[in-house]
Parts: sequence; structure tokens; C-alpha cells
Amino acid sequence: MKKELCSKGRLLLAGLILPVLMLLSAGCKHVDGKYSSVHAPAVPKGPPANTVMISRKIEPDWLKPSPDLFTLGPGDRLEIEVLGDPASRAITVVAPDGKLYFNFLEGIDVWGATIAQAKALLENQIANYVREKPQVSIILRGVESKRIWVLGRVQAPGVYAMAAPMTLLEAISMAGGTLSLSNYRDQEAAGINQEMADLRRSFVIRQGKVLPVDFERLLNRGDLSQNVYLQPDDFVYLPAARAKVVYVLGAVIQPRSIAYSEGLTVAGAVASAYGTLKGAYMHHVAVVRGSLSEPQITIVDYKCVIRGEAQDMALQPHDIVYVPFSPYRYIERYIEIVINTFASAAAINAGEAAVTKQPTAGAGVFIPVGSGISIIPPVNPPPIH
Repeated sequence: MKKELCSKGRLLLAGLILPVLMLLSAGCKHVDGKYSSVHAPAVPKGPPANTVMISRKIEPDWLKPSPDLFTLGPGDRLEIEVLGDPASRAITVVAPDGKLYFNFLEGIDVWGATIAQAKALLENQIANYVREKPQVSIILRGVESKRIWVLGRVQAPGVYAMAAPMTLLEAISMAGGTLSLSNYRDQEAAGINQEMADLRRSFVIRQGKVLPVDFERLLNRGDLSQNVYLQPDDFVYLPAARAKVVYVLGAVIQPRSIAYSEGLTVAGAVASAYGTLKGAYMHHVAVVRGSLSEPQITIVDYKCVIRGEAQDMALQPHDIVYVPFSPYRYIERYIEIVINTFASAAAINAGEAAVTKQPTAGAGVFIPVGSGISIIPPVNPPPIH
């Protein structure tokens, strides 16, 4: 009966990848009276034989500044003056409702308007109260409605205003740059608990998706083909390099990062997350390894592993173990889901840590509204009987 169940799992797994990747989808197999697997041995010396590398490409449009002009939003500060009347000069802030209140005028809706459009709206309103057509000067003095998040191992993590087109390099530079080896040694000698950035797993989240930016190529090799232009609400995160952890995500009771130890396997990692949820599809457990721009994915038939009918897979530091709720047919789509889930979880933890460590630093750090990131309360582990 066990062999029959694993045979069904093998048939479902075979539909995950095209025939040229059939090795990737093999399940349990009977050889010489013992069960073995095409999956990686318990202590692999190199990449597992059923590993596929996915090359994620940068869209050409991401390397160009947005042609759209700056638009106003709540919190933006403007200096407004009616030309010929110096006494009318005033600093005005766009209200939370997106309206501009200037002198005796009623609120003018400027949310989403350009500076030129806001100027025209003001002139039209003022013209109702004066004989000659007024001319208005508007100067942008402060930006609050357009911001980006730069967190992690940079000199000055935080939230930064974005008043003009900005590249990823410019954003990292604005945050003081990454923590270099010399910085790290100085801080370590001073007893400051900071670590260098892990460029292979650094990422940019845009509207809930991870852009395939190779930070190592950009920052260490000066490859400007990775220097994408950022958009408002983009979330840039550079994690710690020395932390030896494995991430367990998806259909597990408590998605979390766990400390890596020699000999840790997929089964051990899932057990550390208190097991799988009801309905988890355990034939297609993914192990993602390597950089986020060129990740490697290995599919493990976890169902056969826990039955003792297949060898477990040994993990390495920074591996991502993902348990899905349903089978996936296209490997490219599957790895996008895994990476986006990982990045969202890391971003939430980074934002929470920043707020906790710096509770009095301005208004704190907020998860961007347009990022697709949501905060999920932690699940209490089940009692141990």
C-alpha cells in the first residue's frame, strides 16, 4: 500500500516539469529490495542531481526613469505665493484628505496632481475673488507621500523620501552604503552587534513581488545592468551575511527561520516548524538554494521521506524549505511563489525589528502599503505531550 501511494505521488510529481526535466519529478523507487531516491543523498557533496537553476531576468523598462511627473499626495509641503503679493506667501501641507487649504480658499483636491496642475487649480480658484488673472508660484519644499524603505545591513536603515527618479545605487548610498568588512570589524571591536550584508539574498520588493536584482554584481562588480530605478513604496532589504539559518515557509504550523546545524535535513526543518498543516501537499516540497537572482530549486517528495521510503535531503545555511498547499505544474511559477513568500516574511521581520530597536526614531518604520506585505500574528506552538 505504501509503494502504491508513493507511486501516485510520483505520477503527480511528473507533471510538475516538462519532460526534459523528468529527473526533477521522480518519486520513491524500489532497488534491490531497498528503497532509494533520485533526490540528494543525506550528505551531498555538490548540488543534488535533480536540481534546476532558474535565471530571472531584469525587464529593460526597470533600467529607465519613469516618464511620469511627480504628483502630490498627503504630507507634501508646498511654498505658495501669489505673485505681486508677498504677504500671501505661506508654507502649506497637503492635508490627509488630499486637499490643499490656502488662505481663504476652500479645500482644493490636489491628490495625484502635478505641480503644474495644482498651480492651475489654485489660479482658477483665486480668479473668482480678484479682477485680474492671478499668477501663483508653487515650490515643493518637502516630500512625504513618495517614500522608499531601505532596511537591513546598511549604515542608516530607514524610510527615505523620493522626490525625483532614484536608482537602487542612489538609495543605498542615501542610506550610507552597506556595512563593509572594515565597518564590521570596527563595530565588532566596539561590541556593536552588526553584521555585513548578504548580497546574494538581498532583494527589492515591488507590489508584493521580488525583482531579480543581483546585488553582488551591482555592488561588487559595478554591473549597472542591475541598477534598477525604484518606485514609490519599493522595499529594499539587505540581510545579515553570517547568520546561519534555514527558512521554513508555506503550509507548516509555524513558518519561521531556524538555526542551522550540521546534518539538518528537510524532515528536521519541517519538524522544527511543528509539522505541516492539514491539506499540505507533501509530494512537492521545494528546497531553494543560492542567490535570489539565479536560484536553484530541488523538489523533495517529503511524503515518501517521512515514511522511510526515500532518503532525506541535507540542507545548507540559508536554504528555503517551502511546503505547498497544492501541486504546481510550472517550475518557474513555483519558484516565484517561494521567493516572494520568503522576501515578504523577511521584510516583515526587518520592519518589526527596526521598530523594536528604534522605538523613538521619528515615526518609526512602516510596511509599505503597496508592497503586498501583510503582518500575520505568530502561531503558538502546539503543546508537547
